[in-house]
Amino acid sequence: MKIAIASGKGGTGKTTVATNLAAFLAVESPIVLADLDVEEPNSGLFISGKIFKQKDMFKMIPEWVKEDCILCGNCQKVCNFNAVIKLDKLIMVFPELCHSCYACSELCPTKSLPMQPRIMGKLTHFKAINLDFIESKLIIGEEQAVPLIKQTIDYVSDLFPSDILKLFDSPPGTSCPVIEATKNADLVLLVTEPTPFGLHDLKIAVETMKELNKKVGVIINRFGIGDANVEKYCAEKNIPVIAKIPNNRKIAELYSRGELVYLSFPEVKTELEKIREFILEHRQEVS
Repeated sequence: MKIAIASGKGGTGKTTVATNLAAFLAVESPIVLADLDVEEPNSGLFISGKIFKQKDMFKMIPEWVKEDCILCGNCQKVCNFNAVIKLDKLIMVFPELCHSCYACSELCPTKSLPMQPRIMGKLTHFKAINLDFIESKLIIGEEQAVPLIKQTIDYVSDLFPSDILKLFDSPPGTSCPVIEATKNADLVLLVTEPTPFGLHDLKIAVETMKELNKKVGVIINRFGIGDANVEKYCAEKNIPVIAKIPNNRKIAELYSRGELVYLSFPEVKTELEKIREFILEHRQEVS
């Protein structure tokens, strides 16, 4: 079962929930946690383990072979992302725009645009007791997160059997990286906060998941601040509010030191138990 932990906006506590939930569940059974926020992964600040494997991650980019090219311009016509442009007697390739779709390469009549690997980031696999943690990180200057997110999910799917619970700490927002991180999830947990900003972005996230036909549950972080409008919205839309993590300065202090919160706060552990029960109920439905 694949569970994506997402949010409509950054800073809601998504990583707090993902890391604490992973560590909490790993006490009883094997768990996989993958940090898919590849532009700025930070789950590793809270999960300790030994490095099991490290590997460079690549995406495929066309490379122009001038000697074979007849300058027909077909590559420019078939590229939907303006990554290949014909200028007089020159073919220019913009790697930052390329989506590795292979169209220009496959449809070139003289095979003048062979695809070549180009490093885009690094994947690190850590192992702890009952917990496998996978973190991927883009290299500085790399603009596209989606290819690395896809390859990270593929790594997890290929390495671990389907009966192991897999948690994916997704990027914030509702753009392409989030779509890639959640599109194959069996369940999406949306972390929000009880503020007007939290509600606004929660609505966008809910609509996005609706388009993907995903079952969602809501976790309210910093419960006790703001107002009750998030709960009212969830009730109106028949969206289950799974857990409410209390607003507490000491929780923020623990987080800032890279410590797991549930070990020091019984109230947080109680909320994690509620999340576990929700997951188990949905797991039975899936199976």
